[in-house]
Amino acid sequence: MASAIMGQEPAPAPTTASFRANVDLVELHVSVMDGLGRPVGGLRQEDFKITENNIDQRITIFKHEDIPVSLGLVLDNSRSIEPRKARLDAAAVSFVENSNPDDETFIVHFDFDARVTRAFTQDRAILEKDLAGTKPYGQTAIYDGIALALDTMNNARHQKKALLLVTDGIDNMSKITLDQILERVRREKVTIFAIGLLSQSGGLKAEEDIEKIAHASGGRAYFPNTPEDARVMMDIIARDIREQYTLAYLPSNPMRNGTWRSVRVHITPPKGYPKELSTSYRHGYFAPEQ
Repeated sequence: MASAIMGQEPAPAPTTASFRANVDLVELHVSVMDGLGRPVGGLRQEDFKITENNIDQRITIFKHEDIPVSLGLVLDNSRSIEPRKARLDAAAVSFVENSNPDDETFIVHFDFDARVTRAFTQDRAILEKDLAGTKPYGQTAIYDGIALALDTMNNARHQKKALLLVTDGIDNMSKITLDQILERVRREKVTIFAIGLLSQSGGLKAEEDIEKIAHASGGRAYFPNTPEDARVMMDIIARDIREQYTLAYLPSNPMRNGTWRSVRVHITPPKGYPKELSTSYRHGYFAPEQ
């Protein structure tokens, strides 16, 4: 379970891999980190191994490059966020500024309900203005916010997609349930990174729920103590997204039956690299159907 960060130079937990499947090709965007939470470059295709349902797969595409991403900011606008809102908004702006300049970004705010407060844009000044223009009130509809963000991703221009969820409490207002959003997240090809400032509200139950959502997407949840630590985490996430490896393979199983397929990525570090490298990614996908 991810823990609150301590000090100025935290070592983040393993970061994430986003995931895409079509009729023929399965594609993964894999992050690799060392023991201090730093991205690891310079690995070669032969250092990676992919298995699907415990069967080795032949890697047909291997790249390590910074590609544009479609991003969604899914932000808590409930009344409890108000004392920290300005600092969290500044952290979200920093996250966007540290992302690929060709990224496109939208904003979803949630309180009593969820709404898109800015459609996809590349104008960072507009994003900053929209963030500053919201006034916190009401309760916390986290699951509805995520669902709306996934809907909004239908308009994305880029194949690589990620959400940044920021909240300080437990869901107490959504129309959909945790189980329903988990099922949807497993079927979507969107990675969710979560920042939970839960020291003042929500507690262990909120932390567990947020971790379940992030893990189901192939993402990761972080639980900093302060908005300043949250900013550090968001900057690390932005850097990590840009440092991912892209791997793809043609599944050896040609069946299109809609069943779940388990995927694992293994790395054998070459000479001169740390013996233990961290990876985190979506651990499977649903096969296409006829």
